[in-house]
Amino acid sequence: MVDLMAQYQKIKPEVDKAILNVIENAQFVNGPEVKGFQNELEDYLGVKHVIPCANGTDALQIAMMALGLKPGDEVITPSFTFIATTEVVALLGLKPVFVDVEEDSFCLDPSKLEAAITEKTKAIVPVHLYGQAANLDEIMAIAEKHNIAVIEDNAQAIGSDYRKTDGSTQKVGSIGHVGCTSFFPSKNLGCYGDGGAIFTNDDSLAAQMRQIVNHGQSKRYYHDVVGCNSRLDSIQAAVLRIKLRELDDYIAARRAVADHYDNFFAQFNQITTPKRDIYSKHVFHQYTMKLEGVDRDALNAFLAERDIPSMIYYPVPAHRQKMFEAYGSADTNLPVTDWLTERVLSLPIHTEMDEEQLNHICGGIADFLNQ
Repeated sequence: MVDLMAQYQKIKPEVDKAILNVIENAQFVNGPEVKGFQNELEDYLGVKHVIPCANGTDALQIAMMALGLKPGDEVITPSFTFIATTEVVALLGLKPVFVDVEEDSFCLDPSKLEAAITEKTKAIVPVHLYGQAANLDEIMAIAEKHNIAVIEDNAQAIGSDYRKTDGSTQKVGSIGHVGCTSFFPSKNLGCYGDGGAIFTNDDSLAAQMRQIVNHGQSKRYYHDVVGCNSRLDSIQAAVLRIKLRELDDYIAARRAVADHYDNFFAQFNQITTPKRDIYSKHVFHQYTMKLEGVDRDALNAFLAERDIPSMIYYPVPAHRQKMFEAYGSADTNLPVTDWLTERVLSLPIHTEMDEEQLNHICGGIADFLNQ
């Protein structure tokens, strides 16, 4: 699904040198590479504060802790997402409230939001799924009307430009009260291990989150709040500094792959290709199509026999997971979410794909549909 080795070969001299420098300087935690990456990511995103942390799941948890959410508070989130988004809600003793998604964007449906809001609702977590942004203009307007915090889950859409209704553009992840991302290796901006970051323009929130990521310390051995140990190590930061400089080119390469798929699959009425650039520039963390009148599992198996990777993200939505049975979530009516889980299929998309690979993938799908 992603060729990290080929990507590494293109930046190998820079990466090897950067990693060796960290080892030779022996500043493995909170070293100058971390501060350098933080500053460069702030400039790239146009945000006042970036707080690096250990992974994307921690980023979400720390954001909720800094916002002062208490057990019993409700957090609105889509169910059609990777489990980390909703897992941290339950981990903190909060109540996940699942809202359906839009069929074309795969993201949280703003028209369903107000019906889900109660006096206990304290946060909304829109997920920018597969590289396409949620409708932040409408989500932010509803959140401001009800005085609710918005935490953007930007693990899959970093680098995307959001077009606001006033005509201005802003990086996805910098629009909500807090933005969170993951630097898992397969992400568009990925490191060589685990990593994450939190973004905000709020000085007070930033100060709180910097304390939380480092055991709640205001200064060494003075712990003002309950925190955790969640830091981005210097080697990962060194890698990310190099890859951040390549991110826009990586996005362009992914969009070129998506163009190839779009053009080829236009001939098949059983395939609906991803809706492009609804509210923002799609950065194609995944290329996810919808199938109609096709045995998806049979297609998935057929492709595997031809050594063509494909993935089903996410076959069991959060509201149907056993971990949320105690919330009675299985009874939640999310028809679009349930419909999508039966029809989506993701194809390989990454920065190093060539025409031969693309033709092999497309040919395999054509063979299955034409048999």
